[in-house]
Amino acid sequence: MNKLKIRVKISYAFYTPIVLILLKFKGIVTKGISYFWGVAHFYKFNKSRIQIGANCRFNSKQTSNLIGINHKCIISTLTSEAQLLIGDNCGFSGTTIGCFDKIILGNNVKCGANTLITDSDWHLDDLRVGKSKEVIIKDNVWLGYGVIVLKGVTIGENSVIGAGSVVTKNVPSNVIAAGNPCKVIKILNS
Repeated sequence: MNKLKIRVKISYAFYTPIVLILLKFKGIVTKGISYFWGVAHFYKFNKSRIQIGANCRFNSKQTSNLIGINHKCIISTLTSEAQLLIGDNCGFSGTTIGCFDKIILGNNVKCGANTLITDSDWHLDDLRVGKSKEVIIKDNVWLGYGVIVLKGVTIGENSVIGAGSVVTKNVPSNVIAAGNPCKVIKILNS
């Protein structure tokens, strides 16, 4: 068991500095050291903004989260006006973030395996698609396995979103919410 822990630390020690240099080269701002298990994919549209806080963790290797990850982390801005701001101490496991307008994640946001956060309907060339709307996920939010957060949503501080939920409307602070569509099922003591 100790050999595995040592191997993980060596992997972080050698891989993380290379990733941080590559992110800086792509114009992605990092506020401090973050950690990468497996290869995360970052795509930054010209003139857009991606900022990553300190001590974030990106799990992209299938076995880096024991619940299982279906794909690598994919973090992207897709228009020149897009702003993707990630706070400190956030964790991602096979998470996809697609930002066309603005997505803000506070500090200590935990994204369970295979989560999706997007502020758009994506197919911008289709007349049925509506305008992109910002997504705000406040401090200490936990998104469970397979959660989908769609455009125009704000999730309040300290809230937990249950596995497999589809968040289409705002979720208040200090609650557990779940379902499709996601609804408050319990108020947490603050």
